[in-house]
Amino acid sequence: MQPDRTLELQALLKKRILVLDGAMATMVQAHSLTEADFRGDQFKDHPSDLKGNNDLLVLTQPDIIRGIHKAFLDAGADIIETSTFNSTVISQADYALEQCVADLNLEAARLARAACDEATAKTPEKPRFVAGVLGPTNRSASMSPDVNDPGFRNVTFDELVAAYLEAARALVEGGADIILIETVFDTLNAKAAIAAVLDLFEDQGRRWPVMISGTITDRSGRTLSGQVAQAFWHSVSHAGAISIGLNCSLGATDLRQYVQDIASVVPLPVSVHPNAGLPNAFGEYDDTPEGMAGELGEFATSGFVNMVGGCCGTRPEHIAAIVKAVDGVSPRVPPTADGELHLSGLETLDFGLVTGFVNVGERANVAGSARFAKLIREENYEAALSVARKQVENGAQVIDINMDDAMINAEYAMTRFLSLLAAEPDISRVPVMIDSSKFDVIEAGLKCVQGKAIVNSISLKEGEKQFLDHAKRVARFGAAVVVMAFDQDGQADGYERMIEICTRSYKILTEKAGFRPENIIFDPNIFPVATGIEEHREFSRDYIRAVTEIKKTLPHALISGGVSNVSFSFRGNNGLREAMHAVFLYHAVKAGMDMGIVNA
Repeated sequence: MQPDRTLELQALLKKRILVLDGAMATMVQAHSLTEADFRGDQFKDHPSDLKGNNDLLVLTQPDIIRGIHKAFLDAGADIIETSTFNSTVISQADYALEQCVADLNLEAARLARAACDEATAKTPEKPRFVAGVLGPTNRSASMSPDVNDPGFRNVTFDELVAAYLEAARALVEGGADIILIETVFDTLNAKAAIAAVLDLFEDQGRRWPVMISGTITDRSGRTLSGQVAQAFWHSVSHAGAISIGLNCSLGATDLRQYVQDIASVVPLPVSVHPNAGLPNAFGEYDDTPEGMAGELGEFATSGFVNMVGGCCGTRPEHIAAIVKAVDGVSPRVPPTADGELHLSGLETLDFGLVTGFVNVGERANVAGSARFAKLIREENYEAALSVARKQVENGAQVIDINMDDAMINAEYAMTRFLSLLAAEPDISRVPVMIDSSKFDVIEAGLKCVQGKAIVNSISLKEGEKQFLDHAKRVARFGAAVVVMAFDQDGQADGYERMIEICTRSYKILTEKAGFRPENIIFDPNIFPVATGIEEHREFSRDYIRAVTEIKKTLPHALISGGVSNVSFSFRGNNGLREAMHAVFLYHAVKAGMDMGIVNA
């Protein structure tokens, strides 16, 4: 394994624009290899056809792969990608070569490592890096391959994690400096890759730099699974990546606005390595080295990028021209993180002064809607989706989804509903709040959501150990979390207890669980009510005081409240009750409450 080169890479990214290599497949095609060439001696009797399995060439034709790496290094590339785009058990199943996956990744990394070390030895002032590639696989965790069943999936999140973990482990063993999760067309697949990489880091007791690169599939500016570029970024922002970017896609010209979108908000270096234009009628790419270098050179002078390179159709001459175009151009200076919560469905929901109070629709909740509960019990999911759709149409900015009912298999129902919801862009454009008292149900829900969701909720009710375990598992998916004011001694029943529990929770989350504070949403008290009972007289006032204190002493944390559950016991006078409800809500929001669950 290579030593940790993170600091070296970070220093270079501040000093100059780095250049990635070009298209491995394009270069392989130029060799006009036959079936026998792909098989080599090792696989001459293999029962399946192997032609087109470019990754296999690291075992059967290593000299060709070595020569391609050398050509891109000679052209001036700083970072060489391993030939492992399809080196997972999922993709290699098409060739019945699942058993070779570890060897494919190991040998690919070794070939790239040797080529980079040889180039660096010749010009030590220009260090080269190996990026171990984790491709998107040929399956989608967010989309169904069956037009008759939009909730069906032919791969699970856990299967993707296992596949990516096997590949990533062999890549770093072979000498990769960087792990590159690239050509992301489905963000849920990328989140599985991130989970695998984080598992690897924990197992190895160290980190490797991670690069993440998505792909825009058409001029609507969305990934194949429907996300806009900024929503994609917020969905994967938990990875602790060294860079974020776009590759493949539309070619440099049509990709410009989406690179600019990411560059405007991402507090990390930005990469772009596009195709050499869109394929023509013959499946070839028409962008010349000079034309493509001119476009990427303009990206650089406009301050959009820190890394550039090429994808489909790009050859060493493209890379050489790009190297020349960005030579001497200052790299982009990433903006400072704004410290605000950013959620995403297919689109983004940005918290802050401009957004104001955010309402969470609670009708897609078996406890919040008798009709919804009946539909879920009957497994009438199509009608149940219409409940969520109505919530969005009525202005809900987040959809709370809860399946906790004695008559419902909550884990199955949560998975099925969220999988179906993913196929409904008019609903899935907003973020979801995965709501359950059972953590297994929450985790099942997180495995279905490509966006950045909210978990509702965790607490210290069962002690710090379980709280920390749940928090770390939520962080693995990149979700924000609602923290209830509970501990082992019960629910917070006054101002002091609210502050005590929330402060303790905040410290555990930020200091032990690695949570960014803007991803913490406190509910200081589940039901801030005025019931008419003497000992409850101060509940509402204590809640508002607690909101003010939390906002002051726990920086960047947010506050949530069950707005529709605030009740006032003025019997026989609904108008007065509504007025008191409005007064409470006004003062709570004024004190700093950021969001509330609205059963409407």
